[in-house]
Amino acid sequence: MSNPADNNYKKIPVSQLKPGMYVLSVSAKDNDINVKSEGYINNQQSIAKLKQSGIKSVTVDPSRERKTATTKINIETTPLKSKQKKTSISLDQEMKVANKLYTEAKILQKKFIDNINNKITLDIDEVKASTNGIVASIFRNQDALSCIARLRMKDEYLVEHSLNVSILMTMFAKHLNLEKDIIEQLTLGAFLHDIGKIKVPDKVLNKPGKLDKQEFEAIKEHVNLGVDILKDLPHISEISLNTVSSHHERLDGSGYPNGLSAENISLYGRMIAIVDSYDAMTAERIYKAGMYPIKAFKILLAEAPNGYDEQLVNQFVNCLGVYPIGTLVKLSSGKIGLVSKLNKSKPLKPFVRVFYNARLKQAIGMEEIDLTQNKYNDQIDRCIKPDEFNLNLLKFFKETFLT
Repeated sequence: MSNPADNNYKKIPVSQLKPGMYVLSVSAKDNDINVKSEGYINNQQSIAKLKQSGIKSVTVDPSRERKTATTKINIETTPLKSKQKKTSISLDQEMKVANKLYTEAKILQKKFIDNINNKITLDIDEVKASTNGIVASIFRNQDALSCIARLRMKDEYLVEHSLNVSILMTMFAKHLNLEKDIIEQLTLGAFLHDIGKIKVPDKVLNKPGKLDKQEFEAIKEHVNLGVDILKDLPHISEISLNTVSSHHERLDGSGYPNGLSAENISLYGRMIAIVDSYDAMTAERIYKAGMYPIKAFKILLAEAPNGYDEQLVNQFVNCLGVYPIGTLVKLSSGKIGLVSKLNKSKPLKPFVRVFYNARLKQAIGMEEIDLTQNKYNDQIDRCIKPDEFNLNLLKFFKETFLT
């Protein structure tokens, strides 16, 4: 290796090493011989392992250092009244654009997976363009992609889960009023958070029953496999990588792959853990029916503050609403419809686009009703699944929003 001084490289004590730094070599315990060991430091655990191995110093390349994901953000002081420009675009105006974005993102996700399997060079900029488009759509009117994300296919879980997590993560970060640049990095990381699963055997990944110990260990490997796929790609930030590496970590140290405790899990790691778990619980799969959102919220709250950050879970519920956009509901009048808009001041009384009467067992003219208005004298009875009333929800969606 060339002299560090000739390349603006720096040799520093391991105690000064920080996540995001790019290491070129390490110096062994009992001598000053440099041993080549290149790569990014992704988290505090990597530093701890070096210390445990007796490493005294490392040589780093400052020009390749990445911006790191902070762990010191206090959600209580994060302003929730957004300074972001309010959108004037309606749900109907944004829906066609959002549907096109969603369709193209699914195609891109499949292409990205195929490229990895076929060992073709990955184009992260193409993925970034897609995820930045998702962010832009959500800033215009987040209800459009939120609604589309609820209409999922049972046989496309891996692709749609990653895409839906990226949508939910964007909405959550926007709700917390994070900087748009940070949101774009989080959206990219969320879009790719499960990419390591393509290296897990299908028979394990798609097993409908409980995994045995060996199978669970194989599943757990998907996190490190994902980081390994992504870490050396150009233009992928430490924040995006942190989102990938932290989505299964839990505050009490019971998560994986590193068993991080609360003080070592960043705000972004805490956010992705909530979002990923929520979408996994509410997803419809071939072998498992998805939960209603309210049940998933209750589980997240029950597992806080030990597993999940309790303040963030409450903020996430506030972000999505008790009845998230796109939720299919039956009203006390017997009318059935999709939640189309939230009422922040009265969360149990959202706007609903009704299109079917369960009592008459027939379609009715589509109408959007505001349940806060006394003239309707109606309220949500319960959440339902389309199969209960043989409803073609995709047909209604296309006829209502896309024609």
